[in-house]
Amino acid sequence: MHALQRSVLALALGVIASAGSAQQFPAKPVRLVLGFSPGGGTDLQARVIGQKLSEYWGHPVVVDNRVGAGGTIGADFVAKSPADGYTILLGSVNQNAIASAIFAKLPYNAAKDFASIGYVSYSSLVLNVHPSLPVKSVKELIALAKARPGEITAASAGGNGTTHHLAIEMFMASTGVKVIHVPYKGSGQSTGDLISGQVLMAFDVLPPSIPYIKQGRLHALAVTTLKRSSKMPDIPTMDEAGVKGFEIINWYGFFAPAKTPPDIVAKINADINKALHDPVLIKRLDDAGLEIGGGTPEAFDAYVKDEIVKFDKIVKTAGIKVD
Repeated sequence: MHALQRSVLALALGVIASAGSAQQFPAKPVRLVLGFSPGGGTDLQARVIGQKLSEYWGHPVVVDNRVGAGGTIGADFVAKSPADGYTILLGSVNQNAIASAIFAKLPYNAAKDFASIGYVSYSSLVLNVHPSLPVKSVKELIALAKARPGEITAASAGGNGTTHHLAIEMFMASTGVKVIHVPYKGSGQSTGDLISGQVLMAFDVLPPSIPYIKQGRLHALAVTTLKRSSKMPDIPTMDEAGVKGFEIINWYGFFAPAKTPPDIVAKINADINKALHDPVLIKRLDDAGLEIGGGTPEAFDAYVKDEIVKFDKIVKTAGIKVD
């Protein structure tokens, strides 16, 4: 047999084998890895979506919490797992976009070591200010910050390198203002200090902020998605408020190891999208303050790569370093 004939035959056999792999997938339990502790929002998503996939597939989806290093331990485990679809990651903006910029020795390449499967959900941040600050809009906040450079304090829950922090840095870079970043270890203390006036502004996760906004204890100026949040549709977006193109959100999605067969990726994607249309699942995620994602692997992959570039630029501009 000539070399060309052998190559054509090998290619044909590969296509047949690939098609067969998707039809048979899964033939055993699937491990769903996440880098965060049981009981949180990421864990909730893993378990409710995993349960739906188990029903569709007739095989268990086993949630595996591999906690540590901002979720990167779990991501690294999946990146180095066999590329057969049986070990997948419920990743996030932290592990799959921001980590590339802030960690000098990240053990995986977020842009190259994963096959993007599908966009699952997201939650907006909201720009809150203490009522004592004499502003009613983002434009007024910008004007005040320019008039009082370095005087307005801005809290970030979780500290350096979080979306809360990077939203502050993006706000400064986009508007030319200078505020003072005050990092906190968690949202409880940062929110408490914002409500009491110890700090004057913050980009907070929207759902936990809603009661304080409704009570008038915080003033919400804008959300950080490009479209208004269904949770509080009266709040404008940062883009609408004049900071064009401003978008920083907490997003979540499924990833497989790089080189996972595209037909297996497509099958998992189709079943995730099916699950995201289930009314019971939608309500569970909505109750947790999450907006539903969905879409193709290709669209999600393009979005993730854009996010990597965006956060790399923000981190370099701000000179952020995290050990």
